[in-house]
Amino acid sequence: MTNKNMVPEAEVLDTDECWQLLGNTSVGRLAVVVDGVPDVFPVSFAPDGGGLLFRTASGTKLQAIEANPRVALEADSVSAEFGLAWSVVVKGKAVLENGEGQALNQTRRGLFPWQGVGQDHLVRIVPDTVTGRKFTVTASGTWRTPLDEATRAGFE
Repeated sequence: MTNKNMVPEAEVLDTDECWQLLGNTSVGRLAVVVDGVPDVFPVSFAPDGGGLLFRTASGTKLQAIEANPRVALEADSVSAEFGLAWSVVVKGKAVLENGEGQALNQTRRGLFPWQGVGQDHLVRIVPDTVTGRKFTVTASGTWRTPLDEATRAGFE
């Protein structure tokens, strides 16, 4: 038998709650299709005018977006201290921005790409859907595993 108290129930978030959570974080995972296969990349993003902005360089992500602009971005957070976890997924179309205008220039300056240089392309995700879930995490120990107790692979 399964103990229902150990399985957290998901609370479905409304769109406003999703945008609020997205405004409190800046790192997500961008899903694109590369050569017919899904791929995921970490990106720094910022909400902007009902969409999300991120910077990227010429390369795999940009080529994938140009070939198929349908994307998804997922951001989440887990707080063992407060016993909460959430996840928000934005699905939509990626559009290259020209980066002109004061608001976009301010947003561009606030986005710090992971690689630091050469991230000259500004991309906006125009959402079709924004969905989210929030969980109460009662077994907080399951979210923290000391490194010496973690399952390791590769060197063993």
